[in-house]
Amino acid sequence: MMYRVLIAEDEDMIRKGLVYSVPWQEMDCCVAGEARNGMEGIDEIRQKHPDIVLIDINMPVADGLTMLEQTRDCRYSAIILTGYSDFSYAREAIRFGVTDYLLKPLDMEELRSAVEKAKTDCQVKDAYISSLKEKKELKEVSAMGDLRKNPVEKVLVKEMVAYIEENYGKKVLMQDVVDKFHYSETFLNKRFKESTGITFNEYLNRYRIQKSLEMLQKGEENLNTIAWKCGFGDYKYFGSVFRKYVGRSPKEYVKAIR
Repeated sequence: MMYRVLIAEDEDMIRKGLVYSVPWQEMDCCVAGEARNGMEGIDEIRQKHPDIVLIDINMPVADGLTMLEQTRDCRYSAIILTGYSDFSYAREAIRFGVTDYLLKPLDMEELRSAVEKAKTDCQVKDAYISSLKEKKELKEVSAMGDLRKNPVEKVLVKEMVAYIEENYGKKVLMQDVVDKFHYSETFLNKRFKESTGITFNEYLNRYRIQKSLEMLQKGEENLNTIAWKCGFGDYKYFGSVFRKYVGRSPKEYVKAIR
């Protein structure tokens, strides 16, 4: 991965030196843009979305701290550059979450070290954003797929679906359904699949897993209890069916959403 670097520095000689004299490629970086003052820096950050920003504290129009404050909603790692050793600047910079604070004239090894810190900070932020996205997607996952979007029209199949919703927590055998509706197993499965696209037993399993997802998200029960409440007499079988429709085990799912 190449990290995109933005350099905000009002002194042309220093800025150009940073752009052209620093071996950015050796550090897996490339210069994405330059800014001569804080306002240009704010515009460049919003337009070019850099990963790492080198910011001079003392710049015209808007200083480095203003630049940091006005781009707090942007995801980048900041390295402060300054000719001042006054800790008040560093304290303010730390408040905005900068990864390092370098005094001019810059030492190349210190800059390398600061860039490595910034890269690590980028990786941590990216991992955090990815985990939030995954958590959101997992909380929205449905074992029912598109089944609920396509309403069942046939009365018999509606009654079979209602039977599942009322009895999913119990042991349900196809013979129970035959006895309930007084049709053969072959006829019932045929009608059910014509209306839903899947068999009665698959619908039952999907519905049970959907209910288990709702319980897991509430965090109210342990996994064995959830399996039992959703009609799975065997936890190992519950885990197997859960993985089939969710793509991971119940334990992995719980860990991911919390």
